[in-house]
Amino acid sequence: MKEHKRLVYKDVSSPVGFIRLVATDTGLAAILWEGEDYKRTKLPTPERDDEAPILVQTEQQLTEYFEKKRTVFDIPLDFNGTEFQVKVWEALLGIPYGVTKTYGDLARMLGDIKAVRAVGGALNKNPISIVVPCHRVVGASGKLVGFAGGLGNKSTLLNLENSHRAPTLF
Repeated sequence: MKEHKRLVYKDVSSPVGFIRLVATDTGLAAILWEGEDYKRTKLPTPERDDEAPILVQTEQQLTEYFEKKRTVFDIPLDFNGTEFQVKVWEALLGIPYGVTKTYGDLARMLGDIKAVRAVGGALNKNPISIVVPCHRVVGASGKLVGFAGGLGNKSTLLNLENSHRAPTLF
């Protein structure tokens, strides 16, 4: 795990409940769901700072996203994970707004169709929900599966993006 001088958070209200934004001095490090602890992200407990520039920028961009005024985020990110996890999370950034992919699609995109389970494991550890859109990954049948924020929130995000159509291939 990277050592950070400063880790800060801000709690914000959203259509998917209260979420906690967590950042380092260099980028957004996590978006946690209401009541979620830090085990999944493996980050230490941050200190509250409602004025941290990255957190203010993230809150603004999330507000625009939920108001359907933003389809792409341009927030600096500070990933904290293994090399493979970061590779998977970066691949998620390539899934366009309103599009869904399957775990198999993502594994193929990463060059190893046999890595479906490993991809699923990395998605489960994605610390930056919504901005790093793991909600856009569905099961092979198109069914909603596996989401740290709960399947109800996953459905809300997908409906917001109008991506109820069948998954598309890479």
